[in-house]
Amino acid sequence: MLKRVGGEIDPEGAVTTIGEADFPVPFPTGLEFNSPAHGNWNIVHTGMLMPEAIQIYVCADNCMRGVVLTAAEMNAAERFSFVIVEEENLLNGNLEDVTIEGVTDVLKKLEKKPKAVLLFTVCLHHFLGCDLELVYGELEARFPEIVFVRCYMDPIMQKHGATPDQKLRKAMYDPLTAGHIDKKTVTLVGSDFVLDKNSDIKRLLKNKGYTLREIPACKNWEEYQCLGAGEFFISCYPPAKYGAEMLAERLNRKHLYLPGSFDYREIKEELRKLLQELQTGQEQENVLGIETISEELEAFCKREITLCENAVGHAKAIIGDTSIVLDYLYHPRPLGLAGFLLKHGFHVTTVYLDSVSPEEKNVFDWLKIHHPDLELCATIQAKMRVLPRHTEEKVLAIGQKAAWFSGSSYFVNMVQGGGLWGFDGIRRTLELMTEAFLEEKAPEDLIICKGWGCESCI
Repeated sequence: MLKRVGGEIDPEGAVTTIGEADFPVPFPTGLEFNSPAHGNWNIVHTGMLMPEAIQIYVCADNCMRGVVLTAAEMNAAERFSFVIVEEENLLNGNLEDVTIEGVTDVLKKLEKKPKAVLLFTVCLHHFLGCDLELVYGELEARFPEIVFVRCYMDPIMQKHGATPDQKLRKAMYDPLTAGHIDKKTVTLVGSDFVLDKNSDIKRLLKNKGYTLREIPACKNWEEYQCLGAGEFFISCYPPAKYGAEMLAERLNRKHLYLPGSFDYREIKEELRKLLQELQTGQEQENVLGIETISEELEAFCKREITLCENAVGHAKAIIGDTSIVLDYLYHPRPLGLAGFLLKHGFHVTTVYLDSVSPEEKNVFDWLKIHHPDLELCATIQAKMRVLPRHTEEKVLAIGQKAAWFSGSSYFVNMVQGGGLWGFDGIRRTLELMTEAFLEEKAPEDLIICKGWGCESCI
């Protein structure tokens, strides 16, 4: 029997409610779809944060296409090189030689040698059992003045152990050495964006006379090397935690994981950890006692929460009961944001995500009980390519994927938290929502640009 092509698509498997969803993966795995929303950073964007470094990829033609286009689009082609692996290299079993000689050829042709090379090996190196220790050992012997950073573009490992993104955020800090410790300095590890100057962390550090160092702010190799001199390390972006923990262990420093949150109590406890660690570093000066920390924290949080509630009232007065959809690309805690907005009377209808972080288990359970009809939509499920993407009524979208899948031209154009954090991050989100509600944008022109915040030739 003939079946009409292009008929109505059954959304089962791509759309569900949180009341019926399983944790942590609400949707079945299978053929995947890649939407045109490309604001998320990939390994090329992140690797470019290391100053005075270049990237070299050793892989086949088909794997090269995406990364070389990323480098070209962000006008960074001069910091990007590649070595093509061909079929005969696999048959001859000389992948080590191809990698070593290819990288050597690239470096010899450069007029000015880089301080570091982010060398990306790929799935083929895994499949063929390439001796990477031999590869790096020989390259380091040939170019002792260059630091070779061990990076991977191996999506076959995406769902097993650390992802290529996590491994890169670890590898980028491997060249740092223990050396001396700069008093009154803290290093933020693994974030793509500089922490906003008004974020709670930066304000508290500044108030205590501390300087925060971050790789996105480093302009040269010397500034980069100073990242290892912090009294302790902080990470805020979930994929950075893995590398930050290993860096802290290697350099014998304390690491504080302070992920962005929309929960007042969680933010307060994270700030308490920060203040206590600052106190540890100032014990000789006897600056703060535990009681003083508590008093200071209570006063700070009380002021900040009042300001947040005022911002909620202002945003609610403008946005009203307009439907709100949001996605995981805007912030690593999409359910946390949805829960915050729902608790404050906003009309959140849909969250676009493909899995739920263990960090959001509590809010997942809360939403399951209190808002079981909240819709969850996949972003990579193949059906999402053909399901309707338009609504008749005005919809406010928070995030690029939410904008594309909902068809809304009223959207907050930001990714991965954008450097926002804490109580100030909540207020900025509400401000961005209000601005997006009042100002129509063209998603088809904005979301196709790779790497939000990066330079783009498009």
